[in-house]
Amino acid sequence: MTLGATGRTRLLVLAIVLVIVAGLGGLIWWRTRHPLQGPPNKNVNHESTATPSVENSSPTSAIPAAPEIASSPATPSPEETPPPQIEQASPPAQPLNNSFVGTVKLIIPVAGVKPAQLLDTFADARSEGRIHDAIDIPAPAGTPVLAAADGEIVKLFQSERGGTTVYQLSSDRRLVYYYAHLQGYAEGLVVGKFVKQGEVIAYVGDTGNAGAGNFHLHFSISILADPKRYWEGTNINPYPLLRQ
Repeated sequence: MTLGATGRTRLLVLAIVLVIVAGLGGLIWWRTRHPLQGPPNKNVNHESTATPSVENSSPTSAIPAAPEIASSPATPSPEETPPPQIEQASPPAQPLNNSFVGTVKLIIPVAGVKPAQLLDTFADARSEGRIHDAIDIPAPAGTPVLAAADGEIVKLFQSERGGTTVYQLSSDRRLVYYYAHLQGYAEGLVVGKFVKQGEVIAYVGDTGNAGAGNFHLHFSISILADPKRYWEGTNINPYPLLRQ
């Protein structure tokens, strides 16, 4: 049987369709046997304990390295911080010793009293468990009290124990001389006055806790750490200084 032109055209179209279908079927079969590498799975398994290696980490997710501590200047601890330098207006007083005792030239601060009349009462006991830390120089009431050395009057004070008292700084401001149980002050004696050795500054009395009629001068000497705190000195014995 002979096909017409129309029949041949239809057979050609059918053949092409069969070829295309066969080709698609072969492609589908090949894909099922050789699957392509797809994109990474976004469903992360949170139970996984694997840690990504550094090489696989993205540069944008890398944590910046901390600066080296050694490159930063060290901050000293409070214990290592040096104390500030404090300028001193004057050098601190040096401790007294036996050689210093020989350099202090004093006179007996009560007129008419001789060295042989002095008694060493520095270590005597006093009320309330106190030590005397001074010497007592007996004399009649009203006997002139003399400045034992040159120096400035820094305090005139009415004390419960000492009665009428005088504080005098030595000329080098290392010592304070203390006169107590006074009857009164010499005329013109004021704080800030610089008196010369032997100048009359007061008069012997029995004020304070001396006891009525027990006329004497209570005299003490103290080493000062700070001349502005003249009441906080360390007492030394006046007896050997007044006997030399």
